[in-house]
Amino acid sequence: MNDRPASWRMPTPKQMEKLAAEAARREASMPSAALGPADAMPDAYWNSVLSDQSHRRSFVPIQQRRISEIPRNVLRVSCRRCDRIVEIQTADAVRLYGPHAIWKDVGRRLLDNGCQQRTGRHEEDGCWPSFDTA
Repeated sequence: MNDRPASWRMPTPKQMEKLAAEAARREASMPSAALGPADAMPDAYWNSVLSDQSHRRSFVPIQQRRISEIPRNVLRVSCRRCDRIVEIQTADAVRLYGPHAIWKDVGRRLLDNGCQQRTGRHEEDGCWPSFDTA
């Protein structure tokens, strides 16, 4: 009886020649010298990097955007201290606060006078807003 599994078998000489030919073909199609960290990058790479327009867009965090610039239907702000969550539809926020209102200011107004965690110190009282991105 054989200790090897039934699926194991030695390839035939013809199959071994075929595998060797495929390996040689793959090796020949690969570039002769791979670029390393110390090598200069090709000009085509730098041209594609410089012509890419995606890096030119500046990223503005959601807190600093105007309400009219936010592409979501529902805006959500929560308090890190009392875990209270307030949601408002973008259309309602635009109607109530105007299209040029900053989401950070609107979110703070929505959380005003609602925090359950009171310390007694004016500087620390109030909600600590967290502007959810989900």
